[in-house]
Amino acid sequence: MKVEEFDFDLPEELIAQKPAEPRDESNLLVVKKDQGVLEDKVFKEIVDYFNPGDTLVRNNTKVIPARLFGQKKETGGKVEVLLLNQKELDTWEVLVKANGKVKVDTTIVFADGRLEAEVKDLTDFGGRVVEFEYEGVFEEILDELGNMPLPPYITRELDEPDKYQTVYAEKRGAAAAPTAGLHFTDRLLNKLKEKGVNIVDITLHVGLGTFRPVRVEKIEEHDMHSEYYEVSAEAAEIINQTKEEGNKIFAVGTTTTRTLETVADEDGYVKADKGWTDIFIYPGYEFKNIDALITNFHLPESTLIMLVSAFAGKEETMKAYQHAVAEEYRFYSFGDGMLLI
Repeated sequence: MKVEEFDFDLPEELIAQKPAEPRDESNLLVVKKDQGVLEDKVFKEIVDYFNPGDTLVRNNTKVIPARLFGQKKETGGKVEVLLLNQKELDTWEVLVKANGKVKVDTTIVFADGRLEAEVKDLTDFGGRVVEFEYEGVFEEILDELGNMPLPPYITRELDEPDKYQTVYAEKRGAAAAPTAGLHFTDRLLNKLKEKGVNIVDITLHVGLGTFRPVRVEKIEEHDMHSEYYEVSAEAAEIINQTKEEGNKIFAVGTTTTRTLETVADEDGYVKADKGWTDIFIYPGYEFKNIDALITNFHLPESTLIMLVSAFAGKEETMKAYQHAVAEEYRFYSFGDGMLLI
């Protein structure tokens, strides 16, 4: 299957630069995939599509201020560093941006030496492995020196960085937000609980997969970068009980979906686990666990629109995207939402 089959035309003015206020007042396109039906709603109306006993599974990862600006110690040349994956205590996989090459053994200095990073190795995805040196607590230094790693299509600075966090963000480690979750408010989550819906947290620290374009012609040749996940025993028990009782699993976003599908067996039951996943879901994939998908409108030719197409069908997905463009839905991270059922 060719990557170009997942392309579509998107007017630039439909790329959202800021979230809806309040968050749950964003638009919601409901796709009833087996019926070929599209419904235009407001996101807070999503409650109507749940039944008591259903389970909402969300990703509680928290975005760290992962973008750092420094200089090469030897030359003073400017370097931008984006933290991706923490491999060991002070060792990270990162992306670097600089005018010249950033070679192994290069030292990058931040804030006049408050923090330093030595390049230890190259990665197979064009990044670097760096080891940080500092005095104090790394998280505190990062909070002081780092910047929120907004996607490149968001061209305005946020007046409140927390707008790029879900209201339930808890476990630090992501280089990007699980954006489907940005639509939820405490008020909306409470309404779901009042209806008898279970709410379960899992974790997947969003990493390079969000930033890495598909550079091959055939999607089968694309390699996904690994991202760290955790599913607790308590979460697995509730999800499995939901399945046992014949109720539905609603996954908040592609990151939650990839995690659940990683830990599910052929019958759709999940196990408590933690580790790294590089699962790549595209049309032809047989879903084992999730029954409904809550997501945003994604970039053309991205692995994310491929995952949505695998769940709803490629033709139905592209039809939904055409409808969203025609109705001027807002796209990407701060854009409107979709519910695929």
